[in-house]
Amino acid sequence: MTLTMNAGSHTTAAGATFSCLMVEDDLAFATLVSQIVREEGGIPTHCKTIAEARAVTAQRQFDLVLLDNHLPDGKAYDFFDQVSRRNPDAPIVMITGLPALNEAIALTRNGLFDYLTKPVDADALTECLRRARLRLRQRSSGAETTECFGSSPAMRQFLDEVGKAARHPMATVLFSGESGAGKDIAARTLHRLTYGEKAAQAPYVAINAAAVPADMFESELFGAERGAYTGADKKRQGLVSAAQGGTLFLDEIAEVPMPLQAKLLRFIEGREFRPLGSTVNETFTGRFVAATNKSLRAEVQAGRFREDLLFRIEVFALEVPALRQRREDIPGLSEFLLAQLAKKYGRATPMIKGEDLAALQSYDFPGNVRELRNILERGLLRTGEEERWLAVDAAWLKAATVAPQVQAPASVAPVATSAPDDSLPAERAGLSPLESQEYRMIRTGLIEARGGIRRAASKLGLSPQALLRRLEKWPELRPPPSAD
Repeated sequence: MTLTMNAGSHTTAAGATFSCLMVEDDLAFATLVSQIVREEGGIPTHCKTIAEARAVTAQRQFDLVLLDNHLPDGKAYDFFDQVSRRNPDAPIVMITGLPALNEAIALTRNGLFDYLTKPVDADALTECLRRARLRLRQRSSGAETTECFGSSPAMRQFLDEVGKAARHPMATVLFSGESGAGKDIAARTLHRLTYGEKAAQAPYVAINAAAVPADMFESELFGAERGAYTGADKKRQGLVSAAQGGTLFLDEIAEVPMPLQAKLLRFIEGREFRPLGSTVNETFTGRFVAATNKSLRAEVQAGRFREDLLFRIEVFALEVPALRQRREDIPGLSEFLLAQLAKKYGRATPMIKGEDLAALQSYDFPGNVRELRNILERGLLRTGEEERWLAVDAAWLKAATVAPQVQAPASVAPVATSAPDDSLPAERAGLSPLESQEYRMIRTGLIEARGGIRRAASKLGLSPQALLRRLEKWPELRPPPSAD
């Protein structure tokens, strides 16, 4: 009989409710996993056998599938192709013991999203669910969403301002911020928010002012008639014309030569332009967006930028926060970028170890999101096809860890480095089976690391902050104060 556990209309901040098929014959374990699925915003449906799962999937599709490999009537390894065909967009996760690990690895080449080995760690399962949900959101949106930014207070405020600008399609917008912070992505996000469902049809045209020779800038932007200059043997459409009814994005606007800034000012003020060699003005019906990594006011003071042009493009002036100003976005942003990169290279997405995430969050990222993507891409290319964990560049990691570390919450007392008391019981009364496994693993990890929080967290595949949160729940595991 199929046991269905309804979670109601629960949703989370991360996105809409998702449906989850779980094929598992251990009822106690299935109950614990169902609880985690519900906490992540999912509605679990439980089947104890492959036969039950076949009957259920014949009637409906699921957003996510969790498969125990060894079931009473067969192996999930043999059921994978069928459940994959019936749920083509669903990430599928296999739960397996070490003897069957090779089967799970083999299936990753055929589309298995991930596999978890027994005993299953609650945090590993939660992380896997979140990555699967990220995959679902990417597939449903068909484009980059706000996942490419994050949900920190700084980014929520920034995106709120972008949303306000999107309500005024004719208003000029200026994005400022450090190199690599994501100004180009911000411009694309503004475009999508402005045009909504019609964004795919509305043109989005980008031009980098620094990459266009000064003598070609006017014809590149406004177009040219045949014979307008030497070599102009036919009429040339400019980027402004190509962006009609959509968005024209001019990056690095500070690099526009001074003589051409006057023409750019007239275009923005009057929303009219004249192709080189033409006698007829044309009207621009789209939105003009600019970006810079320089202080335009400083450029005005230095005599390199027109003040009147600055006034015209500062209608909506929005600054993209630097990555070091929103460190809490780094884990989610890393997952998003890593999933993109894995898709680019046609391979499964590895996970990021807790200590590597801690190093990422402690690093200042002078190159911002562009540098983070580079670090992840180099790590991905160093990671074997069958490896589950991202091989972060050791040289970079060593350099990053000398930076100031992320501080533990103020509510968490300092933790000494001496080992926990070996006389403590390996078990703790009142824990569920899954919690008991976690309790034993943490106790063993702390003993082996002689009480060192970072060393223990590294052994357990957790971030130091995650380990500290568990020590708040189980204070008897906390190492005693040192004699120093």
